[in-house]
Formats: sequence, structure tokens, C-alpha cells
Amino acid sequence: MSRVAEFIFRRRGRSGWHWTDVFTWVWLIGGLFIMFGPAVWLVGSSFKSPAALAEFPPTIMPYVTQKATVEGYDKPLDLYEVTMPDGSKTVLAEVRRIGIVSQMVSPDKPTEIVKVKIAERTPVRTMSFATSNYSEPFTHFDFVRYLWNSVFVTVTATLITLIVNSMAAFALSKYEFRGRTFAMLLILATLMVPLSVIMVPLYSIVSALGLFNNLWGVILPTVATPTGVFILRQYMLTIPDELIDAARMDKASEWQIYWRIILPLTAPALAVLAIFSVVWRWNDFLWPLIVLSRKELYTLQVGLSIYSGELNVQWHFILAMTVVTMIPVVLVFIFLQRFITTGIAGTGLK
Repeated sequence: MSRVAEFIFRRRGRSGWHWTDVFTWVWLIGGLFIMFGPAVWLVGSSFKSPAALAEFPPTIMPYVTQKATVEGYDKPLDLYEVTMPDGSKTVLAEVRRIGIVSQMVSPDKPTEIVKVKIAERTPVRTMSFATSNYSEPFTHFDFVRYLWNSVFVTVTATLITLIVNSMAAFALSKYEFRGRTFAMLLILATLMVPLSVIMVPLYSIVSALGLFNNLWGVILPTVATPTGVFILRQYMLTIPDELIDAARMDKASEWQIYWRIILPLTAPALAVLAIFSVVWRWNDFLWPLIVLSRKELYTLQVGLSIYSGELNVQWHFILAMTVVTMIPVVLVFIFLQRFITTGIAGTGLK
């Protein structure tokens, strides 16, 4: 631990701070804030009540204004710390607000109304986590069904993507045939074609095949990706051809070579493609929205959009369900992130 701390806090200016030390720390802290700030805000806001979400300026953590039951009033009143004319501070409960003036009473003396300018008061707040944001949606939102649909689409599409793209990459990297380079260039050229251009013909094909309102209609059109073929082909080029020649001399079939030699050696690149595929499929919204019209087939992303419209955009529920949908992607990244550097770096060695 001491070596880690020494590495992190070492400075170029040994006795003092060099300008590069200051720039480095500003860059690192700013980068961390930009990367993780929105995620921290999302998680913190998911525990806020609707009233706390409507406050301005917003806060990162879920704070709520304390309330007190005052004799003579039916509902609990919000408590505020008020600066009195003599400079002392006291806690009063707000009865009503008229313009920039608030009528307040002391919880001990509810009959005496004090008029206070709103600029001279601050709410008495405490941290409170609205855990009901995560439990209430399950009573009127078919989250489990949508979760199962998203898991099925993501896992199935990822497995098929790995198989199809690895087969194409194996052929384009280890077989010599006329037009191999042209075929690879043609595959890469499809990266320049946006989804909006092929959306209508793709929808026509899915409808003609009877895959409309079917989860397979969401899965199959997206399994062949030029990015996956490129990453796997570049990595497979680093595998020595002598291994394949030796396997053929041992009477191994092409399928055995692909399954027992190529795939195990390509595991880092497959892990990278698996991460990309999980993120693509899990966060996909437009294509499932086009193909699926039956509510019981919706994925999480489509279900959340419909859910927000049905409940008149109750943001405290939307934020909580958004955090839940992030968990699977984060877990996949945590378990496979060690392969990212190895897999991507290996694609450029040859």
C-alpha cells in the first residue's frame, strides 16, 4: 500500500510543486468528475422524493426538509432556520408563503405568526433515502417480464454474434482465396452506412419472414457486425499459421481447428467483442421499438419509455429503474474489463 501511495503522490518538483504536477492533478480530478459525476448524480437522484427532485439548485445526495406537527394545523409543516432581527437564529415552521414573505410560527407557540423574508431562512434538512422508488414500480410495472426479454435478447444476440463473427474472421484471416481483401473492405465499408438508411428494407425483410412482434426479429438482424469481424480478424492474424498446419497434419478437421485452437487463443478479443455486444444490445432502443408492438415483448429500454408516458413522467421511478438497468452492464464490464486492453492491443500487432 505504501508503494501505491508513493506512486500516486510523487511529484516532479521534489521540494515543491512543479506546474506539471498541478496540471496533472487538475486533469485527473477533472476527468474523474466528468466520467463518474453523472453516474453519482443518477444514483443519488434515484433515492430522492418528487419534491426533492423539483428543488433548485439540485443536490447530489437525497436531502429532505424536516417537518414538525404543530398544534392547530392538519398537516406537518416544513421547518426552517430563521435569522431574527437581533442576529439570533431560531427554528420556525412555515404556514404559508405569500410572494417573498413567509408566514411562520414557532412549534412551541403556534398562535404567534411571524413574517419572514424567504431570503432570511434556510430549510432544516436531513438525508433521507426514498427506497420506495425501487419497490413501488414493481407493483404497476412489469419489470421482471421486460428484464427477462432484455436478458434473452442480449445473451442470445451476443452468443450468435461471437460465433458468426469469429467464423467470418477465421475465414478472412487464415484462408487464402481470391477476393479476400475485397471482401474485408466491403465488410468495413458497411460501417459508413447508418441504421436509418437500411431501417425500411430491414423492416420489410423482418416482416416478410414473419419475425415481426418476435424477439428473434430483434436479435437476428444485428448479429453480424463489421466491427466484430475486424477486431477478431486482426487478432487472429497474430496466431501463427504453423499451429494450424500442425493440427492438419494430426488429421484435425477444420471445425476442430476453429473450435479447439482458434477460439481459445482468441479469448481476449472475444471478451472485448462480448462487452461491446452486451452494451449495444442492452441499450438498444430504436430497433426494438420498431419491431415490437406487443407490450409483453418489450425490452427494458422500450418498457421504460412507455412507463414514463403512462405515469406522467414520475422521474423518481424512472431514475430508480434506470439505475437497475445499468447494473448488468456494469457487472459484465467488471468481470471482463481485464481483457479489454489485451484484446484491443492485440488487434494491431500484425
